[in-house]
Amino acid sequence: MNKNFTGTGVALITPFNDDLSVDHKSLEEIVEYNIANGTDYLVISGTTGESVTVTAEEKKAITNTVIKANNGRLPLVLGIGGNNTAQVVEEIKNTDLSNIDAILSVSPYYSKPTQEGLYQHFKAVAEASPVSIILYNVPGRTAKDMTPETTLRLAQDFKNIVAVKEAGNNVHQYLQLLKNKPEDFLVISGDDDLALGVVLAGGAGVISVLGQAVPKEFTTMINLGLEGKAKEAYALHFKLMDLTSLIFAENNPAGIKAVFQALKMCNANVRLPLVEATNELKQKIAEALKVLA
Repeated sequence: MNKNFTGTGVALITPFNDDLSVDHKSLEEIVEYNIANGTDYLVISGTTGESVTVTAEEKKAITNTVIKANNGRLPLVLGIGGNNTAQVVEEIKNTDLSNIDAILSVSPYYSKPTQEGLYQHFKAVAEASPVSIILYNVPGRTAKDMTPETTLRLAQDFKNIVAVKEAGNNVHQYLQLLKNKPEDFLVISGDDDLALGVVLAGGAGVISVLGQAVPKEFTTMINLGLEGKAKEAYALHFKLMDLTSLIFAENNPAGIKAVFQALKMCNANVRLPLVEATNELKQKIAEALKVLA
């Protein structure tokens, strides 16, 4: 089961029409584009999918669109998380997970629980979930770091907690996890800029933002890293560096949606409180894409 989450996963955007309704047609095309270009698995309704400004009904429709477009070809991961433990457990119990391989569950945000609070939260999630769980530690968004000790305690205590998406942009923390993790537990990079280094150090791969727009280059880089071919992998890393930096220059997912607009795959609309990428950033992104042409 864990092998499903090795390599390149992508945190899918939610494209919007000009009236800010969900653009299901473009979403289908993005799924097909990723499958055709080597992406290993798809992540639905993460931060990049603007999960916090998508309604429960829209989330269900988005999930169904991805399931239908994917047609059983790639493993699917669904974002179900929050800072109300009871509500997260309720959503898991009331969601049809028959076509979903794992849940990506973000560490509780805003509430700033202790490490024991984080452990008890994910214990409740693990006991409720009929599918595998990927923990998601992103302290820049949650305002609370889940320490390697807490992550590994959860990994040891619950068989369905199979991986962590670590996104603290903290190299030392990645290395602590890789050094001390159970053999079959996966450490997945949630930082596009650090992903190759994490893989070369023993990580399982990445859940990427940029990868969905340039899947061929990104998956090739990660695969070379998994094969230990550092020199060849870093040649691609250097080509992708500017674009990786640019997509996070203003906010995510405004940056990656600007990339998709430049690729003529969807428009750059986002929902408030996010705003569309500036024209200056769009111009820089268009220039950076020429390097990959």
